[in-house]
Amino acid sequence: MDAPGNISWAITATALVLLMTPGVAFFYGGLVKAKSVVSMMMMSFGSIGLVAVLWILFGFSMSAVDSPTAFAGNPFADFGLSNLASGEGSNVALLGVAYGATFAIITVALISGAIADRAKFGSWLIFAGVFATVGYFPVAAWVWGGGWIMNLGTTLFGEDSGIGVIDYAGGTAVHINAGAAALALALVLGKRIGFQKGILKPHNVPLTLLGAALLWFGWFGFNAGAEWLAEDMGGVGLIGLNTLGATAAAILGWILIERIKDGKATSVGAASGAVAGLVAITPACANLTPGWSLLLGAVAGVVCALAVELKFRLGFDDSLDVVGIHLVGGLIGTVYLGFFATGTGLFVGGDARQLAVQVIAALGVLIYSFVVAFVIGFAIQKTIGFRITSEDEIAGVDQVVHGEEGYALADA
Repeated sequence: MDAPGNISWAITATALVLLMTPGVAFFYGGLVKAKSVVSMMMMSFGSIGLVAVLWILFGFSMSAVDSPTAFAGNPFADFGLSNLASGEGSNVALLGVAYGATFAIITVALISGAIADRAKFGSWLIFAGVFATVGYFPVAAWVWGGGWIMNLGTTLFGEDSGIGVIDYAGGTAVHINAGAAALALALVLGKRIGFQKGILKPHNVPLTLLGAALLWFGWFGFNAGAEWLAEDMGGVGLIGLNTLGATAAAILGWILIERIKDGKATSVGAASGAVAGLVAITPACANLTPGWSLLLGAVAGVVCALAVELKFRLGFDDSLDVVGIHLVGGLIGTVYLGFFATGTGLFVGGDARQLAVQVIAALGVLIYSFVVAFVIGFAIQKTIGFRITSEDEIAGVDQVVHGEEGYALADA
């Protein structure tokens, strides 16, 4: 795993995943009003700055546990990672830290899409730091660091069962986690002024398409990056193909629904479908044959295209469809493995045990993340305030919060 080729892929994958957060910034930035684009993108860049620092200081230490019953690792076990940096094999270990940081960063950044056009930047940073600490870092330990989700199959069915929760790259830890937190924050902050279907349109569609392209590009590092730890990186081919195929199928599924419902297939729909497919394949990329991966993408595209309408039916303002894409897509990809995971899925040689552990893990993270985010967001709103005033929202959050404009057209 410390061969030059593996090391090269590790640093490349880390850079690819880091690029995904600016991709989120562009994707989200194009979807909001012109006078909110700076604010929207700053929430992603603020997440990079804050979460990376917290991960290095204590987040990585919290992301591994000694017992399945432990909540999280000791944040002071190696504060600032001085011991890790001076220990044997530090080159490989520190690359792993950097790679893990990029996952923490994008998980937090994704949540910001639910509160577009109406959030204070300082309050967002407080939320981001606290949620990363008690939301993402422990969940990462549960899923990948020896925690209860990682050991759920053994706990329920014994060590010889061969059953374990499958979440290769973050269906639970990243997407369900972020999506549930996004729903909580959308409820805490309430609806934007004038919230109703069709009134709030993207101000810059090309910006959104650029963001989707960067996300798809970076997602190959997201899904296949961890393969650098394998001796021969033998899973990269399947993971790469599934990352391509599921995403492509999801685009088709989404724009088909748009064509049926609205009479037109839109470019924003194609971009959203791509993200939905990427979300769904994230947990499943290493454990599906290509055919089942295509079906997963198509299902995700169709279901997520329908799910984004729920905010209008149920009355919550998830501004940029974090719930409809990331929560729903993450649930689809995680639960789908219970039916079609190679060798253990219910319909491909296994039984209901794989489905059981997938559902338990997904619901566990969903409930925990929602409650934690709601409590943090509610506390911020009731103390220093999370939402800007109605007057400031009308004036434009960019000028009020950041003193900048996304487009200085008058000076052009």
